[in-house]
Amino acid sequence: MFEPRIVCFFCRWCTYAGADLAGTSRKQYPPNGVVVRVNCSGRIDPQHILWAFREGADGVLIGGCHPNDCHYQDGNYKTMRRVALLKPLLEQMGIEPERLRLEWISAAEGEKLVHVMSEFVDVVKKLGPLDYGPIAEIVGGRRPSLRPVTKKPAPKKPKRPAKPGKAVAKVPKKRPKTSTKKQPKKQPKKQTRKTLRKTR
Repeated sequence: MFEPRIVCFFCRWCTYAGADLAGTSRKQYPPNGVVVRVNCSGRIDPQHILWAFREGADGVLIGGCHPNDCHYQDGNYKTMRRVALLKPLLEQMGIEPERLRLEWISAAEGEKLVHVMSEFVDVVKKLGPLDYGPIAEIVGGRRPSLRPVTKKPAPKKPKRPAKPGKAVAKVPKKRPKTSTKKQPKKQPKKQTRKTLRKTR
């Protein structure tokens, strides 16, 4: 059965806190979303949404603060205008506009987040897997994966069997120890009266 992959861009002050409330309240909703937390919904650029579709997402959900309730004054109004301009562009690229959804969810609306997430997953399931169309040229005509591809380690080469015969153990050669201590210089003997008489 087809299970859609959804990228969720959530505002940290409202929608992300609402998702946290839904989790602590033990509300159940489909686990199809990959949450990306942003400081404000106005921080989301149309390139981020196109990147999500290019990397294999079947739908994109944007959650932000209610109008006149943004922590950055007018960030959600910017998001509203961007989404309205981006939906016709997605249709021209062969992507259904219904795959992009914008919702205002506050920190106290955990129940609304559960309802929106469940409804959006059902809508994307009815639409089916994303047919990339013109985007297929960018991704090489294949459906990419959101999960990073882990490379398998190269197989180790088998060790060669030892030749038959007596095994001679190699004895490491002992190197001569070299002392690094500096030897004290010999001081000349002091001449006494007896030695002076002998020399005379």
